Amino acid sequence: MNTPSKPRPPERDLEEGIERRREQRARWEREGERPLALNLAMIGALGWLIVLPTLAGIFVGQWLDRREGGGLTFTAAFLVVGLVMGAWLAWQRMHHP
Repeated sequence: MNTPSKPRPPERDLEEGIERRREQRARWEREGERPLALNLAMIGALGWLIVLPTLAGIFVGQWLDRREGGGLTFTAAFLVVGLVMGAWLAWQRMHHP
């Protein structure tokens, strides 16, 4: 039987956020800043996570436009779909390592 869960008080969220920030700060003081090469590698990986789905969307859209004999309808639609998908993948990568 499912019972409705009680909403958490905002104070609890604030306390958890403060504690998470303290832990991050302690880890930074212990380990130091990430090397520049690692930061550049992450930027490159995030870039490819956005670029590859976007390019795939363009290629699929062009293929459908040639097949159906239309203008750029499918290309534009799949470009947007690929871009949104790439941005979502990058967001997932940044927030859920």
